Amino acid sequence: MSGRQRAGAATRAPDTEVGPAELAARYGLTVSGSRPGPAVYGRRLWSRRHFIAAFATARLNAMHTGARLGGLWQVITPLLNAAVYYLVFGLLLGTRHGTHGFVPFLCTGVFVFGFTQSAVLAGTRAVQGNLALIRALHFPRACLPLASTLLQLQQLLFSMAVLMVIVVASGEPVTARWLLVVPVLAAQSAFNAGLAMAVARIGARETDAAQLMPFAMRTWMYASGVFYDLRGLTEHAPGWAAALLNANPALLFIDLMRYALMDSVPRSGLPAHAWPLVLAWTAAVGAGGYLFFWQAEKEYGRG
Repeated sequence: MSGRQRAGAATRAPDTEVGPAELAARYGLTVSGSRPGPAVYGRRLWSRRHFIAAFATARLNAMHTGARLGGLWQVITPLLNAAVYYLVFGLLLGTRHGTHGFVPFLCTGVFVFGFTQSAVLAGTRAVQGNLALIRALHFPRACLPLASTLLQLQQLLFSMAVLMVIVVASGEPVTARWLLVVPVLAAQSAFNAGLAMAVARIGARETDAAQLMPFAMRTWMYASGVFYDLRGLTEHAPGWAAALLNANPALLFIDLMRYALMDSVPRSGLPAHAWPLVLAWTAAVGAGGYLFFWQAEKEYGRG
């Protein structure tokens, strides 16, 4: 053996003396299907933002392709819901009395809560409804609940255009407060995304969650002031109950949107510390839902 061959053998010999873990670390190898850290996972999600947007848009375009009115159902559906609630709560139960501008008041509540409701219901099925895609392709699974939230936001934007027409037709002026619609929607979208990711993990493990979630959302809706002004309840409720009702994130988003669009809603009509509470809810649910979903990344699509 020449001197060069002996030197090459000497340099390769240590590879036979180290363990597999050290070799993997030396050559940058990782375990197949391993879960990256939350920061790396977030960067991978960001790198697939175009896929998330395209997936949401494709689902939106396919939703009403078989219907004669097509995409008009994106506007007709919330309007029909508002009409039914007006008949039941406004006319039959008389909650419209004492509420100035009850029609825009009701429509705002229905549209804004409907955004959260739809995001949660779609998020519950985000993993279970896309098992074939999960098992066929490798991508961060959080793309699915995020895409479902983006889909619901796109639908809401159509409804918001109709809502603004309803508000103006009801006699409310266009004011500078309308600019608050953007931060309110941004905060609610982040809140909904975190909530969608949290229920997506629950729905992936417990298939019955998709059947139970509509009942939970309906209960939440009745406690969120969608159909009536909750101040009539909080004024006579115990202190702890009033504080709990006023800290309801769905109520906060609805009240802030009403304040933004309706000049007849005064600042005093908002719960105390509305904006700090909204930001706290958005940060807690957005980050908490992300981490909760990320922890089970390796489990989705298995079994």
